[in-house]
Amino acid sequence: MRARRLPKHPFRDSAILYGILAAIVVAVGLLTNGNVLNAVVVALAFFLAATGYSWWRFRRRLEQAGRR
Repeated sequence: MRARRLPKHPFRDSAILYGILAAIVVAVGLLTNGNVLNAVVVALAFFLAATGYSWWRFRRRLEQAGRR
């Protein structure tokens, strides 16, 4: 199986993507008249967990590529 190439800016791209998704979570909370504080907390937790996991995976891939 062919290895996928890393994007040119993997860390920035993942942070932007998850930031947009977190903003959508907050927007849905606002549009549905939900508890905005809860929406912000959930969006922040989602952003931190998803971005941290993505960055960890990209670092592992870069380290493995450096060993080859």
